[in-house]
Amino acid sequence: MTENHQGANTRFVHAGQEFEPVTGAVVPPLHFSSTYAQDGIGGLRNGYEYGRGTNPTRDALQAQLAGAEFGTHAFSFSSGLAAEDSLIRAILRPGDHIVLGNDAYGGTFRLIDRVLGDWGIGNTPVNMADEAALAAAIEKNKAKLVWVETPSNPMMTITDIAKVAEIAHAAGALLVVDNTFASPFLQQPLTLGADIVVHSTTKYIGGHSDVVGGAVIVKDAQLAEKIGFIQFAVGAVSGPMDAFLTTRGLKTLGVRMRAHSENAAQVAGWLRERSEVERVLYPGFEDHPGHEIAKKQMSGFGGMVSVQFTGGESAARKIAESTKLFTLAESLGGIESLMNYPSEMTHASVKGTELAVPVNLLRLSVGIEDPADLIEDLDKAFANL
Repeated sequence: MTENHQGANTRFVHAGQEFEPVTGAVVPPLHFSSTYAQDGIGGLRNGYEYGRGTNPTRDALQAQLAGAEFGTHAFSFSSGLAAEDSLIRAILRPGDHIVLGNDAYGGTFRLIDRVLGDWGIGNTPVNMADEAALAAAIEKNKAKLVWVETPSNPMMTITDIAKVAEIAHAAGALLVVDNTFASPFLQQPLTLGADIVVHSTTKYIGGHSDVVGGAVIVKDAQLAEKIGFIQFAVGAVSGPMDAFLTTRGLKTLGVRMRAHSENAAQVAGWLRERSEVERVLYPGFEDHPGHEIAKKQMSGFGGMVSVQFTGGESAARKIAESTKLFTLAESLGGIESLMNYPSEMTHASVKGTELAVPVNLLRLSVGIEDPADLIEDLDKAFANL
């Protein structure tokens, strides 16, 4: 059986994780060295020269990430936004344009609009479900990149990756898919037509809220060469310990995602029955606008649930500050359950724009605790309304 035909959990555990040949250690050693001895000037041992360019621990993680996403090349960075920044600067030049979803993650939009915008990169937010509007935006702006999050953060919008890939490629654009919410266990965008996958590995891949990182995965050698050059030249790489922790997290991704998904389904179902709730955004519901697409391109519905309250902003804030097991905090995808008020936290940077998040919305990252305990925690918080 070749690596590309192995099951997800097998790839997560074994890709890039060969045992250490000298001692036979099953877990590859952690390499902290910043530089490497040369056998004469330019005589590199297995290509290792300096830690910014190469590190065996980071190389092992990158092989693991490529295997997880059915890519040929992967690049590990110090954060998700560092990964996105390096990707964009590897491909685009001043005057180029990005078309992105109109409910993109606030940090991504801030990077594209306020940082790279000053560098001359234009952007147009669009409803990715509106195929005509998407095609028109790409054509009008001669966009070179189309940027998709699916499920999106925090509105849980589902985008048809294969369809958007078809539209983007017809116009000569590349498709980037942020696969952070789904993770490589539930969705593999490169197999659906995407050109590039990005991750905040801080989230489900790391999985334990103890490491910050990002990744870019591709299957095109020319793209890989451009991204690899920026990774080396700019140097926003993951350090050895960060790479090691991310590798350890990725090995258990499959078993964790099953628990996240099962728990989220129960929490979403409970929330939907509450009179205090206006709407639950969860693609596992059959009446979710993207449910059928999610069924087609995902093997599960994930651990993220967003909820809007009939009591408006005050109700959302009250719940956010009343739970015990759900910790009020930034981030997501860890084994512990987290709750976030996006309007003032993760998406504060898009307030006042068309990407603004409703003020009555909370985003729940459902952990792997016992679901009955999570529901009891929410029930007690609802009693404060």
